Order: sequence, then structure tokens, then C-alpha cells
Amino acid sequence: MILLENLSKSYGGRPALKGISAQIEQGEFVFLTGPSGAGKSTLLRLLYRAELPDEGRVVVGGTEVATLRRSEIPLFRRRLGIVFQDFKLLRRRTVAENVTFVLALLNVPERDQRRRAYQVLRQMGLQHRLGAFPEELSGGEQQRVAIARALVLQPEVMLADEPTGNLDPERSHELMELFKTINYQGTTVVFGTHDRSLIEAHPARTLALERGRLARDGWGAAT
Repeated sequence: MILLENLSKSYGGRPALKGISAQIEQGEFVFLTGPSGAGKSTLLRLLYRAELPDEGRVVVGGTEVATLRRSEIPLFRRRLGIVFQDFKLLRRRTVAENVTFVLALLNVPERDQRRRAYQVLRQMGLQHRLGAFPEELSGGEQQRVAIARALVLQPEVMLADEPTGNLDPERSHELMELFKTINYQGTTVVFGTHDRSLIEAHPARTLALERGRLARDGWGAAT
């Protein structure tokens, strides 16, 4: 599903990633970890074509990401679910409107928009909050809305960049269970986090970055 081949990226002459190579199979759950500044966010941005590599290849679902024309990028991203630490919800739109926003842009019939929004929000345990605005929700609820928004397009791959960074430990583990359920349903998940305790509690294949290099590809947190 994802192929990284000798991937390098620098900013202003300062290396962010150096010679990263890895392969992630369809249906895998993979933690992407490392300290702040290790290159996690840069790698995720390369996966969803927010950045271009200086060297190497990024292939997602058979698509050579760097060769995409600008006009092809939106269609490519519809195959991905992307979840950020800071939620990125539209403050003046309801929960339902946040979740259906992209569907509306795609001219999906309103009846189908409502049905799909209800389904993913029910999966998140938020079907009773359809009419609420983001400011009326807790941080954990806002993050679940962000996940629902990503899921509504039925993505092949879910990319999460420190999604538990603004949550307390209890909410973080609840969110992990949601991501594991999404993975059990067949979606490939790449979960960026620096939280060692989360990896220890939910062991999975882990790609650990240090100073832009792949320091470890193994199972669970490093000992």
C-alpha cells in the first residue's frame, strides 16, 4: 500500500529526512514515532503530497505521488483520511456540516451525505451531537469529529499526525481503540506519535525516526 524508497528531504539546507526506505502492506497498522524534530510530520506530509521529496520515491496505493499533476492532487487525497493534532474543524459549521463538507464539494446527494455522516458519527459515538458546533465539544469529541470527517470518504489509508497530542491519557487510549477498530475494518493506518506509553499499551509495528533517519523498524516500543 505504501512504498518509501531512499527518501530524503531538506529545508534550507537542513536535512529533515535522510534515506528513508520502508514498505507498509495493505491493512497494516503502523506507528510512526520519534522525538520532536525527528521528521514524523515531514514524512506524513510527503505521503499526502503536501511536500515533494528531494530524492527518492513515495508510492501510495500504486500512485507515484511526486509525479502527480497539481490538478490530480485533490482526487488522490480523496483516497486518504488525514487527521491532525489540532482538529482543523470549521468553527462556524455544525458537526454534521464539518463531516459532510467534502461530500458537498463532490456533489454527493444530500440524502447520501446525511446517511454517511450519521454512520461515521455513530461509529465515533457522536450521533447525538450532529447539530453541535465545535466550541460546544470537548477536545476528545472534536478529535472524534475530525476522524469521522476523514472516514466519511471511506479512505484506503488513514494518516494521523499526533492525533492524541492535545488529549489526556484516558482520552488518548479511547482514541487508539477507535483507530484500531478502523484498522480491523481493513483501512491501512499510519499513526504518528511521540507517546511511548501509547505504543507500549497498543503494540504494533513501529517505525522510529531519529534525526531524520529510520533508526528502527520493529514491534512495539524500543526497550
